[in-house]
Amino acid sequence: MTSAGAGGPGDGPWIRTNHAGRSVDLYAGPAVALGAAAGAGSGPAAFAVLAAGACGAYDDARGDHRRGFRAHLEALRGGEVTSGAVKLLGIGAASAVAGALLKERAVDKVLAGVVIAGTAHLVNLVDVRPGRAGLAVLALAAPGLLRGSLAAAPMGAVTAVLGDDLGERTMLGDTGAHALGAAVGSAIAAGNGRLGLAAHAAGLVAVAVWAECRVQEGGTGESGSGEREA
Repeated sequence: MTSAGAGGPGDGPWIRTNHAGRSVDLYAGPAVALGAAAGAGSGPAAFAVLAAGACGAYDDARGDHRRGFRAHLEALRGGEVTSGAVKLLGIGAASAVAGALLKERAVDKVLAGVVIAGTAHLVNLVDVRPGRAGLAVLALAAPGLLRGSLAAAPMGAVTAVLGDDLGERTMLGDTGAHALGAAVGSAIAAGNGRLGLAAHAAGLVAVAVWAECRVQEGGTGESGSGEREA
């Protein structure tokens, strides 16, 4: 989730104030989303990346202060469609479609969808300081190079902007974090059998539950992309 609001007066929708009070742009997000999708070499993976990036872009442009799945689902029950709900439902649906296209058996399709959506959520969760999401993508994707080329696309895309991210000149935002996470998740889904998928899915669900509990307890929890303080 995007942490606190935009930057100071005069800042545009694609400018944010980071944790150190510096104004940085969000243009790295669309750049890595397009780069990861173009280099995916897989229709389902590219679809998941672009859909996750689009949902993240909506949140970057129209995000609100609410945190956690519960807050957005409660708003949805009340008839309000928050940007968080758009991400939750949009990325979830796109991940399910991509997982169904990447795998043949029903159980594997479901697990693949969970892995793609869960990895998109995980990368967004760690995007709270410069470079953390990018380094997480490199760490998560590197083992996938042994199983196929899908992991190379998000690694290449994030490497191109990592210097500027660490230098606090730009940041990934929800657009980039979710797109890169979906790209890594697609690589994991494509390169693993049922046992590997189940193990990854279990770990990702556990992280999501932990983060939600932190939000409900008033902790940092799902502060997510933006490298900003609430």
